[in-house]
Amino acid sequence: MPEYLETQQGRRIAFNQTTGRGPGVVFLGGFKSDMGGTKALALQDWAARRGRGFLRFDYSGHGESSGDFLDGCIGDWAEDAVAAVSALTTGPQVLVGSSMGGWISLLVARALPGRVAGLVGIASAPDFTEDSMWNGFTPAQRDEMAATGRVELPSDYSDGPYVITRRLIEDGRQRLVLRSPLDVPFPVRLLQGTADADVPVSVALRLLDHATGPDIRLMLVKGADHRFSTPDCIVMIETALDEVLARVGG
Repeated sequence: MPEYLETQQGRRIAFNQTTGRGPGVVFLGGFKSDMGGTKALALQDWAARRGRGFLRFDYSGHGESSGDFLDGCIGDWAEDAVAAVSALTTGPQVLVGSSMGGWISLLVARALPGRVAGLVGIASAPDFTEDSMWNGFTPAQRDEMAATGRVELPSDYSDGPYVITRRLIEDGRQRLVLRSPLDVPFPVRLLQGTADADVPVSVALRLLDHATGPDIRLMLVKGADHRFSTPDCIVMIETALDEVLARVGG
């Protein structure tokens, strides 16, 4: 059973935490996903085996947290992540961000300088509301957004379509990280599958090129898809985490 954190914004965030030594590890999930996914649970087991502190949580409108998914946006979910890291962890943390969680992780690092010791991005999707969603809309879909405030997109990951709201798009424009300087003064490991149908390799290469920092590396995995959750992929995530932690003295 999860525990719950009440945020200053009045949202009730479900989380699961295991205690252990630092730097701790925080998993940040993707768009419309939850903390019960394969990667989150595998990393919790990994952390437990090493006696490492670990936190996973659901953004508002996701999983077992309060709120309606359709009311949320990148800014809300970044606030949830900042609240979880601030209230539930102490000392430096290594963030593991999957898909949207990679974008959220960068926003957390910007909001909490000094608390983020490293980052592992898995199929990171910075700025996807603008670059993938809005820029991918047809003229008819943009008209639909203007008229109704929402657009429905087909999904390979859920029973029904993704509903994209005007608020999600407009708020996303205030959180973009690839249009202005992006300094990541800590070890960063980016993992990206070449068969990812949702986040193309070009996004990973753009992030690698745009970010500045002393220790940023990208691993391309031929044939891996967006889920990046096969046993081999999980091992790659754990290896990247071990490398980041070793570099920060963990």
